[in-house]
Amino acid sequence: MPERLLAAVVAVPFVLGLSSAPADSGSEVFSFQDPAIVESSGLVVADGLFVTTNDSGDTGQVFVVDGQGRTVGLTRWSERPVDVESLAPAGRGRVWVGDIGDNAAARVSVSITRVPVGRGGRDEPGTTYDLVYPDGATDAETLMTDPTTGRVYVASKTFFGGTLYQAPSRLSEQRPNRLRPIGDVLPIATDGAFFPDGRHLVVRSYTSAEFYSFPDLTRIATVDLPAQQQGEGLAVDDRGRVFLSSEGQYSPVLELPLDRALRAELAGAPDPPKPTSSPDLSPDASDAPEVSPDLDSTPWPWLIGGAAWLVVVAVLLRSLRPR
Repeated sequence: MPERLLAAVVAVPFVLGLSSAPADSGSEVFSFQDPAIVESSGLVVADGLFVTTNDSGDTGQVFVVDGQGRTVGLTRWSERPVDVESLAPAGRGRVWVGDIGDNAAARVSVSITRVPVGRGGRDEPGTTYDLVYPDGATDAETLMTDPTTGRVYVASKTFFGGTLYQAPSRLSEQRPNRLRPIGDVLPIATDGAFFPDGRHLVVRSYTSAEFYSFPDLTRIATVDLPAQQQGEGLAVDDRGRVFLSSEGQYSPVLELPLDRALRAELAGAPDPPKPTSSPDLSPDASDAPEVSPDLDSTPWPWLIGGAAWLVVVAVLLRSLRPR
């Protein structure tokens, strides 16, 4: 019990989110209609269809859903995956399934499998590649692919800041593929995706999302996310729209509105001029979530809050000592 309490206390500052901007409710696109989709833990969108998979505990199956939330396709690729946590695009008509979860940090290697998806049912094991971390076993829930190169990336899920790892440009089926760390991302990463230009990506946690330029991983913005039961899915379509999914039976898929300045940044255009007279009341401006200021420019609230939490953690650690 003390160990679980300690984990919960350490997680609280991050679960509360990394920005102070108020969360927008988002726009509901549909709700999953299939009762078998109970823990949507990965999301891909292409050609007007949405692809998702359940979290660990399910057999290896990938659901294809139309714009009304109806399941129109199902791929069964494995009977006993270890801990499936994510999906990523893998070329037309295929997705990467990320069997990359490792809560206990005990797996020697994790794996990704390229499986076919589309309308109708199919049973196909796909092609599996093993991945190993350079610094030992690591938990992860985020799998992404660069749309310009097809290269695979994994973001770790850790309390004190995540790491983005790059897979080899050519994957081997015969031997483990060594991941290479290339930069930092937000803590408690649960999913992410590249934008179509390959020059930007977004990584989410349960309550916030951070947008980065690529490959330098400069943070562009931090945005609060709508409240979800347990948000673990994110996808970006070919128009740069961001979609969110969550665990829970019949859970909704939301489109995340992006404010004008962020959309301009992602498009590589300069920020639009500020109005000099009446305010802009267009839906784009009034309905979108605000982008929080860069955390580095306002460190004091975080430093004070972090110090308080460290004191609590220290007390709990002391209580865990054998007596």
